Amino acid sequence: MILQDTIVALATPAGAGAIAVIRLSGTDAIRIASELFVSISGKDLIKQKSHTVHLGNIMDGDRVIDEVLATIFKNPNSYTGENVVEFSCHGSEYIQQEILQLTLRKGCRMAGPGEFTLQAFLNGKMDLSQAEAVADLIASDSKASHQLAIQQMRGGFSSEIKVLRDELLNFASLIELELDFAEEDVEFANREEFQRLITKITKLLKHLLDSFATGNVLKNGIPVAIVGRPNSGKSTLLNALLNEERAIVSHIAGTTRDTIEDEITIGGVRFRFIDTAGLRDTTDEIEKIGVERALEKLKKSAIYIYLFDINEMSISELQKELQKLESTAQPIIVANKTDKASKELLKTFKDSEKDLLFISAKDKGNIELLSETLLHHAGADQLNNNQLIVTNTRHYDTLYKALGEIIKVQEGIDIHLSGDLLAIDLRQVLYYLGEITGQVSNDDLLGNIFANFCIGK
Repeated sequence: MILQDTIVALATPAGAGAIAVIRLSGTDAIRIASELFVSISGKDLIKQKSHTVHLGNIMDGDRVIDEVLATIFKNPNSYTGENVVEFSCHGSEYIQQEILQLTLRKGCRMAGPGEFTLQAFLNGKMDLSQAEAVADLIASDSKASHQLAIQQMRGGFSSEIKVLRDELLNFASLIELELDFAEEDVEFANREEFQRLITKITKLLKHLLDSFATGNVLKNGIPVAIVGRPNSGKSTLLNALLNEERAIVSHIAGTTRDTIEDEITIGGVRFRFIDTAGLRDTTDEIEKIGVERALEKLKKSAIYIYLFDINEMSISELQKELQKLESTAQPIIVANKTDKASKELLKTFKDSEKDLLFISAKDKGNIELLSETLLHHAGADQLNNNQLIVTNTRHYDTLYKALGEIIKVQEGIDIHLSGDLLAIDLRQVLYYLGEITGQVSNDDLLGNIFANFCIGK
């Protein structure tokens, strides 16, 4: 029913602008467009070739609405797999609404969220995970989130999932075929090859599940708490990282009493830095609340920077302070104010603590090295190496279920389970793998996914 309709929507952001694009898609898209469009050169849109652009006017009877460019894409060589026409008109809101209303009167229906991409999926132009990546690409606001979306749109891990699913489907078919010859005790599925495939699928699923933690933060931005004792230079470090005077800096301990947050993109990855109140025992009620909030932010961060004044803390004190911190975040331990430290003191810390970073937040000394360390901890290395990374919560949940079923298959192999029982678990694995790419889908699933798209895409 969806594919029988010709849909229309504004494909550019709502509001006035220089240019607006109105997209029509469906069997009657070119016919409807031809009834509104009068070519400057007298061409008939219906007779024109695909992927051509034509200048003309949108007419409402004898009234000219606007001079536009009409771009034609004929099925199946279009984004949606349907006939598509895009009108590039002037960006007046009045003009946009006039053209939309004309198309509706001629038989179009307003498109729902993501309905153009839904048409593309239903017409086999992309699989379901690629369709979901379209929304991620539109929402991308950093090089990292953009690269992840592009990788997913080009197939990402779905192409590998498809290949493994097809191989598994072949073995499942052979095992089920064996059930027809149970009395003859024959094996059509080579058990050694079957075992190798199960091992391969298990390894891939575990890798993809492990990658989600990295993919999720790369996609949504990485929260980084800056913690440490009062007057260790946390606010100065925040200002140095942001390259602006964002936080108040003072020699008076306890200046920061609440959290201060700001974002910056480093090496294409978006970080959200959180300057926190200094960690210390205090009787000041306001400062005490600030310390509590600092500990809360620490627990919620993906990475934390523990900053200390190298001139004010011994190695044993540092180790005790680090043991007190309760966080699953990745730590980066940073010695600050090295510009004031003696060579002997620096050597002592370097010899004792191999993973320490030494900086001077005030002079911005070694800030670049800290930035590189942040990128490494964020998993940017995996992104640059084009490793398979999962960013979608639905994919993670489905992969987790698929792994549970593949483990059951492995356990069945280990105890020499009969083919009919193995086949049950295999069907479940195939179901979950198919859910990722859309080879198995239902209306509720599609509705939930495409409801999050913008109108016009």
